[in-house]
Amino acid sequence: MSVTAAQVKALRERTGIGMMECKQALQACDGDLDAAVRRLRESGQLKAERKAGRAAAEGALALASAGGADLLLEVNCETDFVGRDESFRAFAQAAADAALAAGAEDVAALAALPAGGGTVEERRLELVQRLGENIQLRRLARLPAGGGAAAAYLHGGRIGALVRLEGGDAELARDLAMHIVAGAPQWRDEDDAPAAALAAERAVLQARAEKENAEQAKPKPPEILEKMVAGRLRKFLAERTLAGQKFVKDPDRTVGALLQSRQARVEAFVRLEVGEGLERRQEDFAAEVRRQAEGG
Repeated sequence: MSVTAAQVKALRERTGIGMMECKQALQACDGDLDAAVRRLRESGQLKAERKAGRAAAEGALALASAGGADLLLEVNCETDFVGRDESFRAFAQAAADAALAAGAEDVAALAALPAGGGTVEERRLELVQRLGENIQLRRLARLPAGGGAAAAYLHGGRIGALVRLEGGDAELARDLAMHIVAGAPQWRDEDDAPAAALAAERAVLQARAEKENAEQAKPKPPEILEKMVAGRLRKFLAERTLAGQKFVKDPDRTVGALLQSRQARVEAFVRLEVGEGLERRQEDFAAEVRRQAEGG
């Protein structure tokens, strides 16, 4: 059957698919807009499967907050260009809002949640078809509502932190969330550092000290070497624990000293950064343009 330009325009605005694909889908569905959307989603599923193996280490973080609870969601794509796309970021935010509202604990629970007139998975597939890249919900982090002061901070849509305190106040929590984004601490304090990580670092420092000592004209005795290793291990912990780091807004004191002065304690924190731990795709721009032109 013939379809009108208005019908094609409506389907294109809803899906972002090319005019000819929209027209063909409408003709195949006798002008039924909802049926045409379903048809395009089905074909989009096939495209998504072909793209699913491609590296997706770019993207964005979305922050959702309500009722004293905060959640960060990482959504990945293949290129920074798509990661800045408004529709991509809108999808990430809608998925984060849906996750917070449903109390989801991991991304596996997100697919069937309602988001913007469909499910999260349906919107993801539409976005894959529209933007032509592998798009994945990678991970989420949440701190449930509690009695202590809490804060969330998102920097540039790519690095975010959540923190909850015992004692303190909202301003202190906000300052610490910003510090966590900047300082990237691994652990809360020395007691929080895993014994295996400390043992591995001590072994590295010991080997390095012994090598340096062997190259000296007058080697130091073992007890001096042990003090050197212990000092370097303290420095390692100071750089990687939240309590040991210099406070970003006042480098003359540590975060631990700040907390002590405010009679507060960090109950929990989390920091996410887009793409951390993932292998980034190495592909030049010309190759990317060719791939898009070929419909890959």
